[in-house]
Amino acid sequence: MSRLEAKKPPLFMSDPLTRDAVSQSLSLLSGILKSCYGPAGRLKQLHNGVGGCVCTTSQSAAILSRLPVTHHVLRVLTASVQNHISRFSDCGLFTAILCCNLIENFKSLNVAPCTVIKISKHLLGLCMDYLKSEACGCRVSVDFSSVETLLCLVRSVLTSKPACMLSKPEVDHLSMLILKAFMFTVPCRVETNAVLGKCVIVPVKGRRVVDSAVLPGLLIEMPEIQLAKPLAVKRTCLNMIKIAVFCVSMAGDGFNSEEGIITVHHGTSLETSELNQLLNVGKQLINDEVGLVVCQKVIHPSLKQYLKENHVMAVDRAGLSLMEPLTRMTGSKPIASIHPLSPSYGSLEDVRIESFASKHFVHLIPKETDVCSLVLCNRNETAWDELKRACETAEHVLQLTIKEPLALLGGGCTETHLASYIRHKSCSLSTSSFNDMDCSRTQYQLVADGFCRSLESVACSLNHDGGEILADMVYGHCWFVPSGFSSVSNWSDLVSKCGCGINGNTENLGWRLLRGQFGSSVIQYCPEEPSVKAADFLTLDCFAAKCSGLQVALETANLILDLSYVIEDQN
Repeated sequence: MSRLEAKKPPLFMSDPLTRDAVSQSLSLLSGILKSCYGPAGRLKQLHNGVGGCVCTTSQSAAILSRLPVTHHVLRVLTASVQNHISRFSDCGLFTAILCCNLIENFKSLNVAPCTVIKISKHLLGLCMDYLKSEACGCRVSVDFSSVETLLCLVRSVLTSKPACMLSKPEVDHLSMLILKAFMFTVPCRVETNAVLGKCVIVPVKGRRVVDSAVLPGLLIEMPEIQLAKPLAVKRTCLNMIKIAVFCVSMAGDGFNSEEGIITVHHGTSLETSELNQLLNVGKQLINDEVGLVVCQKVIHPSLKQYLKENHVMAVDRAGLSLMEPLTRMTGSKPIASIHPLSPSYGSLEDVRIESFASKHFVHLIPKETDVCSLVLCNRNETAWDELKRACETAEHVLQLTIKEPLALLGGGCTETHLASYIRHKSCSLSTSSFNDMDCSRTQYQLVADGFCRSLESVACSLNHDGGEILADMVYGHCWFVPSGFSSVSNWSDLVSKCGCGINGNTENLGWRLLRGQFGSSVIQYCPEEPSVKAADFLTLDCFAAKCSGLQVALETANLILDLSYVIEDQN
């Protein structure tokens, strides 16, 4: 008889943030994420200890899903950020870095956590009210009748992913393709409950990025197709192609002995009986003037040949992922059984053959569609995987923007502008506001300063080359000085445009240093709104994603600051 092990008591850890192991792990995680931030972010290679593929990336979604986090406090942080990414796709690194900065700055204050939480919630409310107001100086309206701002949004997503290894012409080409693909997914007809369509990414690896293309409709890979022979597809009297979509196997393996007992008469062949049933299905399809049969799984070779002889094109192994966009595009319903056959056909305008590199595809073209295919090319598998994630993020950003047609200035300018605004507002609060929060003016100023330093530290994380980082005293925007210049330089001679690109150095702005001088006193001023609201090649961030990231970062930091005990079951 085996010996029973005594049950271990749970492990209690009080005040986890005061432990050196937690502080060191938080600092390490913060350093890893900061080093990945922005267009000049450093790449990370992630792989497990037992082998498997190596992931080269700087994207938060890929890093956090592969990075082993053992401490419970950090698991709370990473889970919150991953949940944000699952909902918005963008601003994951911003959220994580800001959360780490807030925890580090708040826990260094000699202020009770409950007071810090009250004040920080008030600061968050000031930020959100300002960002959603017409007076916001770091917000840009998105006009869907013009493509410039939309292209800036897409371009900003692509350029922030250095592992994609894109040149400027490639970024411009892909930005236009992603925007074109998104426009295909917008329904042509306005309805009360309009739903965006689907963009299907088709992988072509080992080719130039500029070979990428967008096509209306769907591409289904068909390696065995003969390019030399013209397509002979049966059409209806209205010159349309009737299509039948099957989500059940048509390979003749319908009789499965594991599903129960089958009674077989003497001399009867199961294979012959099933094939005859399939051929009867083929006859019905031919009689119903079907010109194209698409099967999610496998079609029996004899049925394929029979359909081909009757000018019906058969495409199999389409896969589960194409079923939803295919039925949406054609108006058909997937046929789930051939015993008996209850068809619900759709229609197409045309069927063509397309070739990209060594791959051959059947191109299904509907009359009207909100479904398209993005043929995405890149030089190697690693760069293609990163580019696919970036394109999906850019598409999601456009979807969020159509719901709320706003964008925030990127390049660190929203962070420094918000910090300037909060510093200005925190000096003009009435005594009753402090009474409502049950805090003193000094406590409020300490927490507000920690909050602003956390925002400015996110902006500073964009610079990886050691140069100085400035904020101007008029607009509160972020400016990056090239490395190699001393701190006594005339800054106006060294900078030309702010981080987002909306402001040029054409007036006497006045400067203050950000990097390394967070503890110094800062002149309080109200940042102005830039006089120009449209410029080419602006760096923009998704409004919805960044607002959510700001909220998630602060709420998660407050949750972690409020942790008194971690109780771990050791059994």
